[in-house]
Amino acid sequence: MANTLFDAPLFLKKRYYIQELASLEDALDVLEEWPEDDRDTTFEVLEKACRMAAQGIFPLPAVRENLRRFLIKRHMLANIEELPIVAKRNSDRNIGS
Repeated sequence: MANTLFDAPLFLKKRYYIQELASLEDALDVLEEWPEDDRDTTFEVLEKACRMAAQGIFPLPAVRENLRRFLIKRHMLANIEELPIVAKRNSDRNIGS
């Protein structure tokens, strides 16, 4: 498989955390773990697109866009602004800065 990194990551809202999806492999992992009873036609089309991209016959940017739409449809796309910013503690700072 050639370069499979997305131009920009997507963020999947899980129950207790947010998962970064930065590559085709990440997308395939998510789809593999997807609940059987929630696999509809949209899921099947996305899964097929991912498999075709892994073979180099479907464009990676189109896979990312389809994944983004899939997550939006299921209200699972996290907005980057929703991610908590971890404030630097004083102990993390360099001495003399």
